[in-house]
Amino acid sequence: MGMRYLLLWLEGPLQSWGFDSKFGRRESLRFPTKSGIFGMFLAALGAQGPQIDLLNKLAAFKQTVISCVPRKPWKKNDLDTDVRLQSNPFLMDFQMVGSGYDEKDPWQKMLIPKKSDGNPAVGGGSKMTYRYYLQDARFAVIQELDNVMADTIASALQSPVFDVSLGRKNCVPTDFIYRGTFGSFEEASTMAESLMGEKDLEVSFTVKDEEVEGDRIVLHDVPLQFGQFKKYRDRTVTIIQND
Repeated sequence: MGMRYLLLWLEGPLQSWGFDSKFGRRESLRFPTKSGIFGMFLAALGAQGPQIDLLNKLAAFKQTVISCVPRKPWKKNDLDTDVRLQSNPFLMDFQMVGSGYDEKDPWQKMLIPKKSDGNPAVGGGSKMTYRYYLQDARFAVIQELDNVMADTIASALQSPVFDVSLGRKNCVPTDFIYRGTFGSFEEASTMAESLMGEKDLEVSFTVKDEEVEGDRIVLHDVPLQFGQFKKYRDRTVTIIQND
């Protein structure tokens, strides 16, 4: 079975690639997760529900993520100081869910969070959440697929059924995501380098979906089932820092 390689370009003011998150605290990795990329594919395909068979097929293919950063410091601003990327790329957004509504107003009362049985939530209807986002991040993603799936997903990304986003629905891409299908990893990598050159970017680090020389970590981000009851499994990735 021949392999094809999709090149994706993920760029936007905000991205959020959740992992091991709870309702009150939504963390983000510094790079896209496999579940996030597969969720993007399913949104483009219009595939809803558990999608166990499709996710099982996707899980077998390797994925490479390349983090890109500006090659040069930003231009000086009006205060004659260098405007550079922040040392901490994360933005924390504090939100109150269900606060400020009048319980006596029947329309406003419907917006206050409740339990599944419709009764008031324990401790009140207002909930605090902390949501983390990557700021001004850019990634090239090379996704291995078989011939049929490559064609199907490439077509869907160019004409998606549902909006595609960079991890969460409020993270809107500011550039085209699909950048071509290639016959080899090397060809896709060469095109990614060309894109980085056009944007005056360089590689910060690379995430390999395999155990090679570098910093290895275990992620719980391979989706086995979406829908109401989500299931995931672990994988080992290697982070290679650019010298």
